[in-house]
Amino acid sequence: MAPVWQRRSAWACEDREVTSAPPLTDSTLVRAARQQAVSHTPVWFMRQAGRSLPEYRELREGTNMLESCRQPEMVTEITLQPVRRHGVDAAIFFSDIVVPLQAVGIDLDIVAGTGPVIAEPIRTRAEVERIPELHPDQISDIAESVRLLVGELGETPLIGFAGAPFTLASYLVEGGPSKNHERTKALMHGDPELWSDLCARLAQISSIFLQVQAGAGASAIQLFDSWAGHLSRADYLRHVEPHSRRVLGDLAEHHPDLPRIHFGVGTGELLVPMADAGADVIGVDYRVSLTDAVERTGGRYAVQGNLDPALLFAPWEALEARVREIVEEGRQAPGHIFNLGHGVLPSTDPEVLTRVVELVHEVSAP
Repeated sequence: MAPVWQRRSAWACEDREVTSAPPLTDSTLVRAARQQAVSHTPVWFMRQAGRSLPEYRELREGTNMLESCRQPEMVTEITLQPVRRHGVDAAIFFSDIVVPLQAVGIDLDIVAGTGPVIAEPIRTRAEVERIPELHPDQISDIAESVRLLVGELGETPLIGFAGAPFTLASYLVEGGPSKNHERTKALMHGDPELWSDLCARLAQISSIFLQVQAGAGASAIQLFDSWAGHLSRADYLRHVEPHSRRVLGDLAEHHPDLPRIHFGVGTGELLVPMADAGADVIGVDYRVSLTDAVERTGGRYAVQGNLDPALLFAPWEALEARVREIVEEGRQAPGHIFNLGHGVLPSTDPEVLTRVVELVHEVSAP
C-alpha cells in the first residue's frame, strides 16, 4: 500500500479540481501584514515544517532534500504537518532557496550538516553569463505543489518564499556556506560590474520563483536574505538593495495584493533599507527588540518576530514571560506577526511550539 501522504494527495487530486485560488485576504496573517485589525496576533515559525517533527523525519527517510522539494505530494504533506500539529495561522511552503538555482541547471547539492554546496563556484564573467534565466515551465512542480496545498489548507494562508539575490550570490561565489564571505566581498568590491550582473540574473530567478508561487495561490511571500547581516549599511545600499528591490517590485507589479515580508539574520542596522526596498512587513531577528525595530522604521511597517529560538529550550515560566513581552511589544507596531527571530532548531520539542501558539493566541485576543 502507498504511504499515507501519497494516498492523501491522490485523493485530493481525484476529488478536487486543482486550480489556482485567490489569496486569503481576510486571514489574520494578511490582515496583520496590511496593518488591519485582527482577532489575535497571527503566529507561524520559520522552519516550522522540518527537522523538529518526528513525522517529517519519518517521511523524509531515504529521500534527499532536493528530491523532497520537487515532489508535489511530499511537499504538500510536509507543509501541512506543522499546521495540523501546532495550529499556526499560516503554512510556509516547504522548499529551499537553492531550488530555483537547481532548476536552471546549476550543479549543486544540499549536504546534511553543511547546507548548499556548489560543484563549480561562479566567479568569472564567463561563468556568470552561463547562468540562464528561469522560466515558469522549469518549475511546474512548484506551481502544482502550491495548488495542492491551497486546496488542502482551506482558510489557512500559504506563505511562499525565495532567497534574495545577495544570499544566493554568496552561495554561488563561495561554493557553499561561509563564515566571512571573503570571496563574495572580494568580488563585490573588486569587480562591482560583474557583481551587479550576477545579482541581476539572480533577481530574475528569484522573481520568477516567487511569481509562480503567487500565481498558484500563495497568500503572502517572504524574501529571505539570510546573509545580509554580514554587510555594512553602505555596501548593502550600493551593492544589494537595488536587486532585492527589483524582486519585491516585480511581485508588487504582478501581484499587488500579496503582502511582502523581508527578512534577514543580524540585520538590525539594515532594517530601514530592507523595509524601504519594497516590504510590507519587516522581519526582525532576536537581536533587536520589536520596540526598537518599530522606532527605527518610523512605525510605517508591520513587523514580524522575534522570539529567540534558543529560548524554546528554557523552562516554561521563562519562555512564557518572553512570549508575553514580545506580544506586548508588537502592540506598538501597526501590525504584528509573531515568529521566531530565526528558524526552529532541529532538537526543539514540538510540544513547546504548540504551547507557544496557544499562548500567543490567548494573550493577544482583545
